[in-house]
Amino acid sequence: MHIMSACLSGTLPVRSAPSPIRTPSSLPPDSLPVFSRPMPDDETPDDAHLRPDGVDDATIAALGKLSEALEVVEHARGLLYGFHRLTGKADLALGEAVDLLREAGHDEHADALERDLVGRNVVEGRWTFQIVEDYDDTYWSEFRRSEKTVRDALAGGRRHVFESEMKEERRSPGRRHHEARPAEQHGSAGDDSP
Repeated sequence: MHIMSACLSGTLPVRSAPSPIRTPSSLPPDSLPVFSRPMPDDETPDDAHLRPDGVDDATIAALGKLSEALEVVEHARGLLYGFHRLTGKADLALGEAVDLLREAGHDEHADALERDLVGRNVVEGRWTFQIVEDYDDTYWSEFRRSEKTVRDALAGGRRHVFESEMKEERRSPGRRHHEARPAEQHGSAGDDSP
């Protein structure tokens, strides 16, 4: 299935947990590279994104799915704010149209639009700011609080551990623009030397 079709239909495959990060100390000695030099800081994930000791793959996968759900809620909230802003912009433009209709001598139409549509509630008893506030207070804030409670309990509050491990599986260590994290020293980000 094409990825866009899967996104739109909601049938994306379930993400499986990436394998735990294999550090040199967890690898058998014969699998270490011949040049065994310490990795620069930007070649290892920062502590805030490492799997805490004792947390299994199933828990990381579950937390990854919970994080994914929160990201969808954040996206929905952004769209809701877009709806709020666009609806407000439409109402202001409608007011301008009413003024222009009056100037053009169409008072009857201008009066009807002003009376029936300008400033009208978009849902029963509510303008969009009230919808946004209800969403924030009733759903968004509770979703964020619940996600943090679970993450705190199961992963010591660490965020995006699933994604951090996925990044470690997918990136090419040692390659420019494949660093595990930003370089610690200022100015080294633009340096292409090894």
